[in-house]
Amino acid sequence: MCRSIKTLRPPITPEVTEEDMRAAALQYVRKISGFRAPAAHNREVFDHAVDAVAAATQDLLDGLQIRGSATRRPTPQ
Repeated sequence: MCRSIKTLRPPITPEVTEEDMRAAALQYVRKISGFRAPAAHNREVFDHAVDAVAAATQDLLDGLQIRGSATRRPTPQ
């Protein structure tokens, strides 16, 4: 795995969009699968994996609690 992962932003910000989460999910699925783009016969499972990772990312960000902060991350509109 990549050892040079850097923090992109502070933990609680409204700037994380659905597009950001989908792009990160796509990058993750590409990295794990070894394919930049799936063959036609793998498209459905590839897209499902991207959707699942994006949903898990949303769940993570929605559930994070930061010490010293009474607020949770705002949900993007």
